[in-house]
Amino acid sequence: MTHAAWARASLVALALGAATLALTAATAAASVASVSTGPAKLVSYATATLTGTIDPHGQDTSYFFQYGPTKAYGSQTAVADAGHGTRTVRVSFPVSGLQPVTRYHFRLIAVNASGASAGGDVSFTTKKVPLSLAILVAPNPVIFGANMFVQGTLSGTGNGGVPVALQANPFPYLQGFANIGNAELTTATGSFSFPVLGLAATTQFRVVTIASHPVVSPIAVESVAVRVTSHVTRTGRRHFARIYGTVTPAVDGAQVGILRIAHGRGVPVAGAFLRHRNASSSSYSRVVHVHPGAYRVLVVTNGAQISNYGRPLLIG
Repeated sequence: MTHAAWARASLVALALGAATLALTAATAAASVASVSTGPAKLVSYATATLTGTIDPHGQDTSYFFQYGPTKAYGSQTAVADAGHGTRTVRVSFPVSGLQPVTRYHFRLIAVNASGASAGGDVSFTTKKVPLSLAILVAPNPVIFGANMFVQGTLSGTGNGGVPVALQANPFPYLQGFANIGNAELTTATGSFSFPVLGLAATTQFRVVTIASHPVVSPIAVESVAVRVTSHVTRTGRRHFARIYGTVTPAVDGAQVGILRIAHGRGVPVAGAFLRHRNASSSSYSRVVHVHPGAYRVLVVTNGAQISNYGRPLLIG
């Protein structure tokens, strides 16, 4: 071989070697998945869906998201499958247990046989917890004319120091809700308590925030029971007694049941109807054949007040 021929052969070999190395490098680079972190979607006060895109470049590829309050992340999702295609695919993963009004960072990580690749850092901020109201009425029921409380809690972001008002709608619930008493400010933890004095009728209650877009609680019903007094006195007849008393407010014509307590149960022994006593009360009286033991009076009503018992009567 002449010197010129040897030189040409050497140049061809070098060129082929360089091409082979370039092809090998290109193949290796193409085998690592291409990754892009997308935006967070469906962001609420506690949840979000993390998104991104992956090109597996023909290799079986898995992925997961890293997320946390800083770029150090600290948490990650479960590992999912991105397939082994040769085109870009969209991936996503929901996360929960987030803190409200907090900025979170996240990125997408893809892993295949050629190694791992990471998308860029993306951040989002969770939303406020919506305000909501829960209330209860206590004690329930109450006796006619007694006092009670409407208590509750305003939950959500910024629930402290919020003005709230109590509204009432008395039986038969045709008046509609109207404010009663003065508004209050919720405590630092969102709690509040409204006293209601001298309640006379079963009433629906609710609490509303005083705002341009008010939050309204569910309705709570406070039942009011008639006030029953009961007494017993002997008559001139042996084994007979007069059981009598009053009922407030006046519910003339309502039924009265006189019960003997036997083995823990009330056994009806007589009945009567309420008679007019005055504008504010009714009365009843009935002579009953009695045996030694305990007796009670039950006044059955419906409407603005519910039925109620009188105190136990002991007959010797």
